[in-house]
Amino acid sequence: MALRDFGEIAEKLRRSTVLVLPGPRGNGSGVIWSADGVIVTNAHVARGSHLRVQLWDGRELEATVVSRDSRRDLAELRVSAANLPAATAADSSQIRPGELAIAIGNPLGFVGALTTGVIHAVGPLERLGSEHWVQADVRLAPGNSGGPLADARGRVIGINTMVAGSLALAVPSNAVTGFLASDPIDAWLGVSVAPVRVPCRGTRAKAFGAVLLGVEPDSPAANASLLPGDILLGTDEKSFGSLDDLASALRGSGPRLLRLAFLRGDYERFRRVTVQIGAQRIPRSAAAA
Repeated sequence: MALRDFGEIAEKLRRSTVLVLPGPRGNGSGVIWSADGVIVTNAHVARGSHLRVQLWDGRELEATVVSRDSRRDLAELRVSAANLPAATAADSSQIRPGELAIAIGNPLGFVGALTTGVIHAVGPLERLGSEHWVQADVRLAPGNSGGPLADARGRVIGINTMVAGSLALAVPSNAVTGFLASDPIDAWLGVSVAPVRVPCRGTRAKAFGAVLLGVEPDSPAANASLLPGDILLGTDEKSFGSLDDLASALRGSGPRLLRLAFLRGDYERFRRVTVQIGAQRIPRSAAAA
């Protein structure tokens, strides 16, 4: 591949990448998935039900969150626009270690920043559940979340989501396709979490917990008075054994109540809180109206 070809590929990928503006502070990235206004980003980027996106040509558009899946950290946005420069998705099951990877995003306010690396693996990671991740040694920073990870031909192979050690993790493109084909999901708690092990009373054993690293303002978690540092242990029906269990507890559509057990400061005292989750279901056909 000639250097000139690489430049053209990168520029085309930039035009398919948007700046996501969820509020007065912070930003993320997104990928134009279809020319009629479907944009994919991370669920943790798409805070709330409405936000703004900025296109490569500087236009700012209002976007509606059609569906959000916290388990896969994906969100589908819709904007009222046509003939957008949509990205091309690759078959992520065909990715092989050693292939070139290209990431585009908006880290730390630098719009359209590009970084390259190679694919290390595609598969699950210990402590992150059974879901598969595209793992690459590209350098990501805050603001890259929700942007595309692409192959050498500029085809999207994943949605950049987080960093684990020295590797960037992206949701595989095939998982994105499945998410968009499913019914709308509104499972959003409004937190960022990490797995921890909590000492059990009277034993040397340790239980699984999900510590809250951050709580979004006006989110279901914030409205229930959950705070950063709280450790979620489970629901009234089931203790959490992995982050997958937390994601499964959140899945569903429509307004509903979720009862959570958690710890705050004192490992000897269990607390419980009722969280109102779920929003009015937004039909995909009406999302761009």
